Amino acid sequence: MLVSTAGVVGLRALVSRYERSVAHERLLDDAARQRGTAVSGPLNYLLIGSDLRANDPQDGQRADTIVIAHVPAGLGQAYLVSIPRDLRVQIPGHGVDKVNAAFAYGRAQLLSATLTSLTGLDFDGAAIIDFAGFQRVVDLLGGVTMCVDTRTRSIHTGHAFEVGCQRMSGAVALDYARQRYDLPAGDFDRQRHQQQLLKAIMVKASDSGLATNPLKLDQLIRAVGSSLTVDTNGVPLQDLVFALRGLRGSDLTGLQAPAHAEMVGGTSYALLDDPAPALFAALSHDQVAGWATANPKWINKL
Repeated sequence: MLVSTAGVVGLRALVSRYERSVAHERLLDDAARQRGTAVSGPLNYLLIGSDLRANDPQDGQRADTIVIAHVPAGLGQAYLVSIPRDLRVQIPGHGVDKVNAAFAYGRAQLLSATLTSLTGLDFDGAAIIDFAGFQRVVDLLGGVTMCVDTRTRSIHTGHAFEVGCQRMSGAVALDYARQRYDLPAGDFDRQRHQQQLLKAIMVKASDSGLATNPLKLDQLIRAVGSSLTVDTNGVPLQDLVFALRGLRGSDLTGLQAPAHAEMVGGTSYALLDDPAPALFAALSHDQVAGWATANPKWINKL
């Protein structure tokens, strides 16, 4: 009991240090913010992967990845719902455009307002992490195992990803998760690969005993902190991390927002399909498990 208590105290101390090391900003628009967040769930978080490059910060940043993370009440599971970057939406004050344009116009606040207008969902928090942060996480874990299902050549490096499961470094894993050309489903396959990467990180962190290794955990906290910006809607970050500490990779389910690619006025967009409104309602009412059971077509194989 004493050892267990010491471990809990140590974890809280490290996460408290994490609270001080990450950037805190008001990422959610008032219209997109949940009025009061209970750390026991259910939780809906907006996760944004930014393509800000540390070696070229003047190039700006775009929302390369947009994910709604849903954690049901009880915090025993997590669902990742990927939003297509090319989804055709109405952006408040900017007319019709692709959803990732909202981030370019008004950063996370406008993106959150756009998604709330589209889905009716209020968010309990938001987080932005850039490319460098993903790479450092994977490298500190000693790499992750990714299973390539379609031979793909990187448009960024020229590297060929052969079919089969393989250990990838941070740079290689991120490069793979960014590819969409040469893939049968294009950007929808890219979304699935990004979810696979998030699961691979969770699996490796669990298998390596990260939570019980203070030195490695401290390294990870310091490495990620400089690349992460959060808005926890008033909930102390250490309380949130401590509440979610039991989640494992096996508890993760990936979902694709029901949509298809289509040309509109000479521009390629993703357009929502009929099951989408029911999914958005399920996110609001903590009924995602039931929706997934009724709509297995939209479950991603992770």
